[in-house]
Amino acid sequence: MKQSRRHFRANLRYLRALVRRFRTTLVLSAVLFLGGPLLFHWRFRGPGGDRIDFGEALHHTYFLLYGQPSLPYVDDWMVELLNLVIPPAGIALVADGVVRFAYLFFARHKNDKEWIEVVSETMKGHVVVCGAGRVGYRVVTQLREMGKDVVVVEKREDAAFVSALRDELVPLLIDDTRSPLCLPRTNVKDASAIVCATDDDLANLNIALDARKLNPDIRVVIRLFDDDLSGKVRETFKAEALSSSSLAAPAMALAAMDPRIVHSFHLAKHLMVVSLFEARLGLPGLTISDVRDRFGCLALSLQRNGEERLHPQGEEVIRPGDVLSLQASYPEYRRLRAFTHEAEPPLWSHHAPVAVVTPSSRKVG
Repeated sequence: MKQSRRHFRANLRYLRALVRRFRTTLVLSAVLFLGGPLLFHWRFRGPGGDRIDFGEALHHTYFLLYGQPSLPYVDDWMVELLNLVIPPAGIALVADGVVRFAYLFFARHKNDKEWIEVVSETMKGHVVVCGAGRVGYRVVTQLREMGKDVVVVEKREDAAFVSALRDELVPLLIDDTRSPLCLPRTNVKDASAIVCATDDDLANLNIALDARKLNPDIRVVIRLFDDDLSGKVRETFKAEALSSSSLAAPAMALAAMDPRIVHSFHLAKHLMVVSLFEARLGLPGLTISDVRDRFGCLALSLQRNGEERLHPQGEEVIRPGDVLSLQASYPEYRRLRAFTHEAEPPLWSHHAPVAVVTPSSRKVG
């Protein structure tokens, strides 16, 4: 239901953008198909001196577009002037305006550049994602789950997730980001952020620079493979530069040391971890607040009797068998594991799972 309302609102915005873009065409069409028949109704006199009604005048105007007048010749300079002017003017109007309007309205699935430009004009505060690879696709998925409008730019038609994005009706522009018209087509001047997620460091930097020229206030997030470069960009360019290796390194290191850690990230100089704790020794009888105050661990969720609750209340008493998802710094995590008599991770066996961490699996932002 929510998705249907979102598509309905998007269609309304798209229709308004089309009307705004083709307002001159629509006004001239109204003049042609209303003013023309009214003039014929006023000036035309048949062989017997009778006037024609509006419907017959409209019929004559319509067929004049194709050079097929339906009314006979009369000796009236205004009527003949209309007969001469309406065909070329009407054909030019229909060919240049009405046909393009209809094409853009009914052929949205073609994702051509003009359609993307019109769709982007309907958005404000959206996010432009450059790169339709694995990282770009996951960023788009995450943003859409949070209700954010997204426009994607990809230079290759055969990129990995182009078909998937089109199936999900995500506006996707196939264009070279080095083209001076590429970013303007995404309405980057009204965007709130741009994510540069291609697999080319230099291309990502160029995109970021071009975006800042068009929108000095835009938030820039850059994916870089060079750790040294990411640090320099973060300091001098005032952008969020994320190195794939720096994102993956904590997860890989901790996965090698302790498979019970399900997520990790750096917060300034602190290594933060998220782990699941099953309430056995030590934890039962404590409250959520006790765990936070004594060990500095924040409870993200509580699983009990097959049900999971996010952000359990501080006065909630932990029962045997409860499973807590806790976030803490790595030293605090170790201290709590020692308190629960689980200081050492389980020994490896051939039944143990293999942790696979890829840079693309880390969340960007």
